[in-house]
Amino acid sequence: MTTEILRSMLYNGSDTIRDLEWVIFDEVHYINDVERGVVWEEVLIMLPRHVGIVLLSATVPNTLQFADWIGRTKRKKIYVISTPKRPVPLEHYLFVSKGKDKKLFQVVRADGKLDTIGYTAALEAQKDSKSNTKQFGPIQPRNSLSIQQEKTIYLNAVQLLKKMNQLPVVVFTFSRKRCDSNARMLNSLDLTTSFEKNRIRVFVNKCVTKLKHSDRNLPQVKTMEGLLSQGIGIHHSGILPILKEVVELLFQQGLVKLLFATETFAMGVNMPARTVVFDAIRKFDGVRPRFLNTAEYIQMAGRAGRRGLDTTGTVIVLCKDAIPELSDLNAIMMGKPTMLESRFRLTYTMILNLFSIENLTMEDMMKRSFFEVENQKSIPIYEEQMKQLNEQVASMSDSVACDVCSSTLRQYYERCSDYVTLRQEIKVVVSSTPNAIPVGRVVVVTAAGRTRPTYAIVLKVTTQKETTVVTVLTAKNQRAHGAKGNEHLWPHFINAHNTNAIVPEGVSETEVIQCSLNCDVLAITTRVVRVDATRVLNDWDKRQIPRFKDDPPGKSFLSATEELKSISHQMGSNPDELDPIVHLGLKDIDLHDKYVRSKRIRKDLLTYDCITCSSFEEHFYQMYENMKIKEKLQEVRKRIGNRLVLEPECKSRIEVLKELKYIDHNCILQLKGRVARQIGQHELMITELILENLFTEMQPAEIAALLSCMVFEDKHSSEAELNETLKRGMQSVLHTAQRIGKVQYDKGVQMPVEDYIKQFNFNLAEVVYEWARGTSFTDIMPLTDVQEGVIVRCIQRLDEILRDVKDAARTVGNPVLHKKMEEASQAIKRDIVFAASLYIQ
Repeated sequence: MTTEILRSMLYNGSDTIRDLEWVIFDEVHYINDVERGVVWEEVLIMLPRHVGIVLLSATVPNTLQFADWIGRTKRKKIYVISTPKRPVPLEHYLFVSKGKDKKLFQVVRADGKLDTIGYTAALEAQKDSKSNTKQFGPIQPRNSLSIQQEKTIYLNAVQLLKKMNQLPVVVFTFSRKRCDSNARMLNSLDLTTSFEKNRIRVFVNKCVTKLKHSDRNLPQVKTMEGLLSQGIGIHHSGILPILKEVVELLFQQGLVKLLFATETFAMGVNMPARTVVFDAIRKFDGVRPRFLNTAEYIQMAGRAGRRGLDTTGTVIVLCKDAIPELSDLNAIMMGKPTMLESRFRLTYTMILNLFSIENLTMEDMMKRSFFEVENQKSIPIYEEQMKQLNEQVASMSDSVACDVCSSTLRQYYERCSDYVTLRQEIKVVVSSTPNAIPVGRVVVVTAAGRTRPTYAIVLKVTTQKETTVVTVLTAKNQRAHGAKGNEHLWPHFINAHNTNAIVPEGVSETEVIQCSLNCDVLAITTRVVRVDATRVLNDWDKRQIPRFKDDPPGKSFLSATEELKSISHQMGSNPDELDPIVHLGLKDIDLHDKYVRSKRIRKDLLTYDCITCSSFEEHFYQMYENMKIKEKLQEVRKRIGNRLVLEPECKSRIEVLKELKYIDHNCILQLKGRVARQIGQHELMITELILENLFTEMQPAEIAALLSCMVFEDKHSSEAELNETLKRGMQSVLHTAQRIGKVQYDKGVQMPVEDYIKQFNFNLAEVVYEWARGTSFTDIMPLTDVQEGVIVRCIQRLDEILRDVKDAARTVGNPVLHKKMEEASQAIKRDIVFAASLYIQ
């Protein structure tokens, strides 16, 4: 069963729990999941002491820390059994394709050691293949290949693997659309014998005959039949569940030789292959593009190597364009997996359920969470820090001994602090916007220790441990001495009112450096210049080797330096800063407000007398240091005072529940509270809609369509065309969301009203409405651009919501709504959407 079902049984005091002896948590690293991790913690905390626990995972580095928490929470001994060895060792390769020449270069041996010789050979091979090509400008490398070039690379790779007897292979791709396009691109590839084709055809026909005639002719079904007959499969959330099971069962039988899959295939299905191929080792995580972390890579690479069949598993990274740097490969392939971290968060359902039971309080739940246990261990450290900070504060002077600065310096610092905070918040949004900082973007930087800011050209953007690192070409600058170079925000403060960027005068005065986007980049400009970033970096790296240090710079480096000089002279000390609204088209009122406020504050900073002081920088740094110490002391005091970090949020959420009449002033559940505690998601919204009688006059199909906004999450799908009843219903839902969001915000819950409203997506409402009216699946597909598998998953999740509303209708005594929910549930539970699993037939 899922952890959600077990949690519900624990909250409701199910009799089954009394007879329960053991619970096995498979893939316990799911506790790291942002959305569902809290459920795992709740279950582990609430399980009775008599229940034995077994936890399984292949990617948990901090096992002792995690086991210590469970042992303390359950008050029993926890035995940790681990091994660093894999049953089937992995060998990691880079695939480089040069015309008809295709080669694998080993970078990590089966004994886990890095193979630098293989990496160097791969670089040489890639250099040869690129000798007659050039790349310029802000175009990202991975988009520079044509479809034919991609096809050639894949054909070369698959042919090589087939020749080496390395099939079956799973190709991990981090986009559903790329999975589909890659598979269709290889429709000329045939990997099966006539005997295998016959077995595949018989099996597929047997499976699809269970569907309605119209469903058997769905485009996705027909496409998959054709691909499977050639030994090619696709597996991702956009594929119909029954087809995913067909692919899985054929893969187990060795009839699918080439499988394109997203990373979910590595988590939910135990399907080992001979070889694993990575289409890329960078992915977009919903916020920004980044390299895979070690845990993600290990989880997918671990599919390579079949126990009892293979002596080693083969893992291959396709190098379609540039070869990743050795340091990046080392961090991904041989780094430590992501530490298990608490994702514990407070939900209204949790609070209401804890108010309704006697053996566990809200405070107990928070104290026992993995999050708070680790925080409690830090209290002695904070107390020692507070002692040291108090001593520093006692020894410092409250004011600066300067007639010019003394009257306005403190106010200047406070305005400056507001300015820097706004700029950092704006930068976070801009940096997460695709193509906001492409190769060639001109920025203003002040790397740690620099006395003055300089213009720079972006050559490379990478993500290292959640930090965005920008490699740039910029002017050489004198380094400052002392502590200022270690204060990562100091350059932002001292340059808040005046950029005054240095302009390089010649190539000898330029250098390549790495900067932290948050700490070292002062401003992002509107300018993007043409630059051959790869050659500039290679030229610089070569001249850092002692025997090449006297070599003259190459043509590309000289050209980039001239571009830097030209753009620096054009902008001078007033860079054309990027406006996120105008230049990036970001339609965010809050972001626009922050940008306008930051411009206004910067203008105000020029009016303070203190900036005219001849010793302004020295005096301001003294103020900066003093204020940072006081702010740190205040933060430490707060942490010690709030022994439970989540307590303020808990109080805020309880105030929301009181304001909306879910509980009374004594925290006793009212009718709304008894309804909401039974609902699995969006509990406040659904409860409000039920008790506002929104559904009373609506038909079952209309109710189902309206509630689909609670489970559909694809923000990039086409808008639905709604009838008048659904339009009025949508406005009612959004109005209720506005009201709930405002109450939350007013009571201190850290979620903007706009973000709360954005959770509800009506783009699948038309599809659900027609499905609930009995329209065939074939006929609803033209109504949306959402993939079949996503629609099925959405409707299946919608059935859970309908059941929750049906139970709530019984609680409030509304038989009419109860009947409508029963009818709506029956209307959507049919045909291909709820086809029986092949695993239980």
